[in-house]
Amino acid sequence: MRTTSLRRLSLGTLSLLALSSACSKKAPERARSAVPVTVTRAKVADVPYTIEANGVVVPLQSAAVAAQVAGIVKRVAFKEGQNVTQGQVLFEIDSRPYQASYRQALAALARDRANAENARSESQRYAGLAAQDYVTKEQADQQRANAAATSATVAADEALVQAAKFNLDNTTIRAPISGRTGALLVKEGNLVNANGGTALVVINQVSPILVRFAIPATQLPLLQRYGTAGGLAVVATPNSGSGQSVDPGPQSVGLNVGRSDPGASSQNGPPGDGTQTGGRGQSPSSQLATLVSAENGTLSFIDNAVDTTTGTVLLKASFPNPNQRLWAGEFVSTQLRLFVEQNALVVPTQAVVTGQTGSYVYVISDSSTAVQKPVTVERTAGSLSIIASGIKTGDQVVTEGQSRLTPNAKVSIMTAQGTPVGGRGANGRRGAGAGGAAGATTGDSSAKKAGRGGAGRP
Repeated sequence: MRTTSLRRLSLGTLSLLALSSACSKKAPERARSAVPVTVTRAKVADVPYTIEANGVVVPLQSAAVAAQVAGIVKRVAFKEGQNVTQGQVLFEIDSRPYQASYRQALAALARDRANAENARSESQRYAGLAAQDYVTKEQADQQRANAAATSATVAADEALVQAAKFNLDNTTIRAPISGRTGALLVKEGNLVNANGGTALVVINQVSPILVRFAIPATQLPLLQRYGTAGGLAVVATPNSGSGQSVDPGPQSVGLNVGRSDPGASSQNGPPGDGTQTGGRGQSPSSQLATLVSAENGTLSFIDNAVDTTTGTVLLKASFPNPNQRLWAGEFVSTQLRLFVEQNALVVPTQAVVTGQTGSYVYVISDSSTAVQKPVTVERTAGSLSIIASGIKTGDQVVTEGQSRLTPNAKVSIMTAQGTPVGGRGANGRRGAGAGGAAGATTGDSSAKKAGRGGAGRP
């Protein structure tokens, strides 16, 4: 019996050792699936150096039209909101009292001129008689003084005639400047007072028009360097009220970040996707973008001092505004273009990730793995980031899907249709992950040149 117990103990020990050995072996790891991403290539482009600021539209000239004589408004010769030219008749005031005053002044002038002519003749006659001692010298002096007094009366009458004529002319109120009229504040039949505190109408000159904006004083050295010669381009975009950023057009660099060409709109696109063109298929946002298209102007004024309260410099830009899209008092977004940086290495700003150790991008290697590379961002220009160091031209950088990446992770490059490049992914299935919302591109369109030839880096 003792032998049997020892045998059972030995078998139990062997079983425990076998179980322990089996537990110590790790289960084989499952292969990690490729992460779907969207990519684009870093490329060289000419990027304008712009300073963005909020501005307000102000009229080039503004005139508050007021009456210089009192009377009843007999006629309003324009419609409110109408464009008028300098010298155009705006109002007519009852002129009858002023016509009577003018005729009265003319009559008084004629009377006093006759008296002055008679007094002059009397003075000459008495001067001759005094020389022959027929009259006293005192009488001759008295006639000479009388002639001088009547001449002064004539001069006063002439001034009264001019004043009466001035008042009569001012019964017809004309536009002092060319521009657009505002709200009409008086109607026909209203009594207006001379030099009243309330204007009859306000005229604003809106073509051309000015935009006033301020930039940080830290940008003043660059402004002094490139703005002394004048002619700096300024782009003003009216606020659309929808939060939508309207592309000014000439400033785009032409870097495709994996999305379809907005110019190649499809007539058969799904409703509401903004891809349909023309008439009924056009989305409200695209119609709004057309209405608030940017206006191009030039810098016309730099203030002679820095505002110590805000640390900014006041600038003004002049815009031709032929279509009157810029409206007085309207808030606009302005972009002052100082120069164009030639051959800058650019990537979409969305490709740059900011981490604890600085900025970096994910670059796709030849083995379809994501390599994390730190980069130095020189500056941003709209949707682009100018890279000073860290990557080179032609590198494929990830623009979407970075949140799911880790260093050296396998990736699957997605097309615009949400499928991997080549048709199937690493797991043999057609993938359409979140990263497949935009297509990959390796042949971006060439960069558009911005500015007037552009200068190099500052």
